[in-house]
Amino acid sequence: MTVTPQARPAAGGRPSTGELVGRATEQLSRLLRQEVALAREELAEKGRRAGRGGGLLGAAGAVGYVGLIALAASATAALCAALPVWAAALTVAVALFVVAAVLAATGRAQLRRAAPPAPEEALGSVRADVEEIRERAHR
Repeated sequence: MTVTPQARPAAGGRPSTGELVGRATEQLSRLLRQEVALAREELAEKGRRAGRGGGLLGAAGAVGYVGLIALAASATAALCAALPVWAAALTVAVALFVVAAVLAATGRAQLRRAAPPAPEEALGSVRADVEEIRERAHR
């Protein structure tokens, strides 16, 4: 944060127009830098959430694929062997599908929290700043 030196008041105890314009320019510049930093941080957080959600959905797909293989093995075992063999394989397949469903639901929730990718908090803050500047300009 930069510190501006105190301006000498002009002849009536008030700063000159040039000094006021200089202060306003410096404050607006600082405000814009802060808003950009806020938007950058908000987008980074949404990106991290989207990455986590995508990873979880990928894991759900991999576990679901393994579940299909186990289901195929259980169907084969059901045709070729006695009840206990295929029943065990079917149980494993069902457990893998349950894990895939949990991962998919968690990943989907993460992706929903990351959307939309716009920095909503920063945009709202900029809108409030613009409104405040307009109000003060009309006084």
